[in-house]
Amino acid sequence: MNTMTLDAWCKPEGADHSTPLGKMTFRVSEQDHLKMEDAEEKLATSGEKEAMIPADMTSMEMELPEDCEALSDCSLRVYLRAEDERGFFHLVGHRAEDHALIYTNSVMVEQLG
Repeated sequence: MNTMTLDAWCKPEGADHSTPLGKMTFRVSEQDHLKMEDAEEKLATSGEKEAMIPADMTSMEMELPEDCEALSDCSLRVYLRAEDERGFFHLVGHRAEDHALIYTNSVMVEQLG
């Protein structure tokens, strides 16, 4: 497993802009890492823009920023950067209390290996 500590952002429903929340720490399981690598390969050949992989919440061991008590769902969004077709991912979910969009900065998929 890989532990990530990334900047987290919040975008409430109807808001024009996201606001910083602080740092979010979570673990990416080997199984989720393999799914992201598969998604990266599919994106490269299919022409699709992104893939959403439901995250295994039981193995993520999340530490959320203060202003975010719980997430109602989480996915790993995988996409290819246009300049060089390299795969990136970030964690995406919704805050349980108000369904605001919560997400992290992006990381290259290959950095997990």
